[in-house]
Amino acid sequence: MNILEVKNLSKVYGKGETAVKALDDVSFSVKKGDFVCIIGPSGSGKSTLLHLLGGVDRPTSGKVLIDQTDIYDLNETQLAIFRRRQIGLIYQFYNLIPILTVQENITLPMLLDEQKVDPAHFNKVVDVLGLDKRLSHLPNQLSGGQQQRVSIGRALISNPAIMLADEPTGNLDSKNSKEIMELLKMFNKTYNQTLIVITHDERIALQADRVITIEDGKVAKDEVIRP
Repeated sequence: MNILEVKNLSKVYGKGETAVKALDDVSFSVKKGDFVCIIGPSGSGKSTLLHLLGGVDRPTSGKVLIDQTDIYDLNETQLAIFRRRQIGLIYQFYNLIPILTVQENITLPMLLDEQKVDPAHFNKVVDVLGLDKRLSHLPNQLSGGQQQRVSIGRALISNPAIMLADEPTGNLDSKNSKEIMELLKMFNKTYNQTLIVITHDERIALQADRVITIEDGKVAKDEVIRP
């Protein structure tokens, strides 16, 4: 079953002679439980693609269907709710709220949604991430690797349909980078969590089931690494 379908997606910034086509008629689909890496040089459009997949920006044309919902048919309020419930976002620079504890940062999407946090699921996530003894800490009391673990927990707390990671190891040293990727792969394989990673690191890309290469706003290659 396809958990994600991207259909003829385009994004143009500006108008007339100054218009820049960041994405040009991109189409692909992703099955539930897949681990897909999207790679490409700087300025290729891969970050624009991630923002459109995550409902952070709206396309000029085309569709993004997540679990059979066309997210750009939703109004802003509906999209915000859908994003909190069905899309887990992990950023390079963590994007944690500095005045909130680890526990509050992880549960924030559900609290904003006025949903009850499942204690069993919460405990499982923080235990796997090794954060059970850090729940009362603030972000500035954590290492970079620990902060990224918190952002992974926040992305996973609502059991999203897909998890999107934008250069998740780009701000970490090699030891923490390896640990973060092992955690993401574990959630992908053990819990069948669909994972899409934007990266420029070929070593990370080679760990995926499939690699999509974006060049000049188009899909240049779409290769299955592990059937």
